[in-house]
Amino acid sequence: MELNVYNIKGEDTGRKITLNESIFGIEPNDHVIYLDTKQYLANQRQGTHKSKERSELSGSTRKLGKQKGGGGARRGDIKSPILVGGARCFGPKPRDYNFKLNKKVKSLARCSALSYKAKDNAIVVIEDFTFESAKTKEFVAMVKNLKVSDRNLLFVLPEVNKNVYLSARNIEGISVSLAATLNTYKVLGANTLVLTEGSLSVIDTILTKKEA
Repeated sequence: MELNVYNIKGEDTGRKITLNESIFGIEPNDHVIYLDTKQYLANQRQGTHKSKERSELSGSTRKLGKQKGGGGARRGDIKSPILVGGARCFGPKPRDYNFKLNKKVKSLARCSALSYKAKDNAIVVIEDFTFESAKTKEFVAMVKNLKVSDRNLLFVLPEVNKNVYLSARNIEGISVSLAATLNTYKVLGANTLVLTEGSLSVIDTILTKKEA
């Protein structure tokens, strides 16, 4: 699949770039996309939730009422879970939600997500660029020039560029990511993927890298 290369003024440079078919042209696998997305969201969870059990509450252990004949549920001391202010049965405890996922599965998921974007013609390729200073106005002008001003844009850069990041961070619906940290969740969440030529090289290197 060939795409035109544009500059930040939205002008066609007259050059074309061929997307790697093994990354952008495969048959997407929905199940591995689900697994990779599930792992990403699980990793975002802090897992610090906690509620107190009976042994962790302060209070008398005196039995409040007789065992039978009261007409209600049996209860013991003031810390009983059936009383207001009592403990909680089987409450949440701190835990780690992360789970293992093979590298090949994660790689296939990213290729599947990128292939979906390629099929939907939701990828725009631009020349590598930088800003002399952090100016949101310049970034907004670039987005308008590229005619991709719809919501949920993901700009992918080959390396850290502080001025570009600072220029885009206050714009709603636009995010900037590094090619090396690109993940399935971010790709699928974007309506349009804006890739620089340098970021395409990084993606090719990472996703076609043979395991030792």
